[in-house]
Amino acid sequence: MKTDLTDTTSSKINKALVLGRRAIGTPAVGMVLTLVIVTDEENAYDALKAANEASREHPSRTLVVIKRVSRSPRDRSKARLDAEVRLGADASTGETVVLRLYGEVGDHAQSVVLPLLLPDAPVVVWWPVNAPTDPAKDPLGALAQRRVTDTYASEQPIHELTARADAYTPGDTDLAWTRITPWRSMLAAALDQVVCEVTSAEVEGEEFNPSVELLAMWLAERLKIPVRRSKSSGPGLTSVRMETSSGPIVLDRPDGSLATLSIQGQPDRAVALKRRDTAELIAEELRRLDPDDTYATALRFGLERLDEEAAVTAPDLDVETAAEPAPEAAAEPAAPAAKPGAKPAAKKAPAKKAAAK
Repeated sequence: MKTDLTDTTSSKINKALVLGRRAIGTPAVGMVLTLVIVTDEENAYDALKAANEASREHPSRTLVVIKRVSRSPRDRSKARLDAEVRLGADASTGETVVLRLYGEVGDHAQSVVLPLLLPDAPVVVWWPVNAPTDPAKDPLGALAQRRVTDTYASEQPIHELTARADAYTPGDTDLAWTRITPWRSMLAAALDQVVCEVTSAEVEGEEFNPSVELLAMWLAERLKIPVRRSKSSGPGLTSVRMETSSGPIVLDRPDGSLATLSIQGQPDRAVALKRRDTAELIAEELRRLDPDDTYATALRFGLERLDEEAAVTAPDLDVETAAEPAPEAAAEPAAPAAKPGAKPAAKKAPAKKAAAK
């Protein structure tokens, strides 16, 4: 059931919701939360489709806030609110209200959304694209217990990660972090199978993918080890290699669907590790409404600190730089020359390590 309202108000939208529930024979409100989607016209369809699929697991009232851009100064001076109310089969298992804001009312979206929130129910705000730098200080973000962004959809994903760390508030989360949940579970399960000490790790993935950085920071923070990142053609994350005292542990996913887990002394195992769509990611985030402390700790670890610690154990030194002795090691006897074709043992060279710091 669809109801179109032109030049309307929040009270008229609430009345249309009540009349619509009575018309389809479900007068009771069975939603568990309010999901507010802040997007543009271009991405509204995909975001709403993902929210409708997620509502099968989390019945919710979905409010889609679309701020329309007026083309002429005359239109920009006119404030107008159009709404589309969807109930029943058109809104999956919940209720959907598409709000289109014109003119000055777009600057006060919170005054339109506030009367439409479900009473005594949690509020989640999701920005599929164009998320604010500080979601908690955004007028709509201030209404929510959880604020979901996606740095992967931003123009400068790695720069956005740093901004998210500086402005983090309990309740913030990122779909780039949600995407690595299966990876974190699989790596933790692999370490439970062997008794060993992890000395270093390498995370491989496509360029400008914030999930690669977040997984590397999580490993570095939890295991207290240096982690290096390397680029691949994707898709997404492709490989994680951990060097341990019992041999390497490798989780490799070259095709984006099936991964191979290799542990020293054990046969290789195929693992289902497919890339998940947006509906699955949103459904996972709606399962918990408390602050994600693990995400906060990994995010605040810092990209700069990750680079510094990775450079200590795996520096990319050219021949001339490697030949120069460090100032602290000038008085020490020279180390024996390495054999042709041998790999540089950067970790065992105290002179290089001191210079890298």
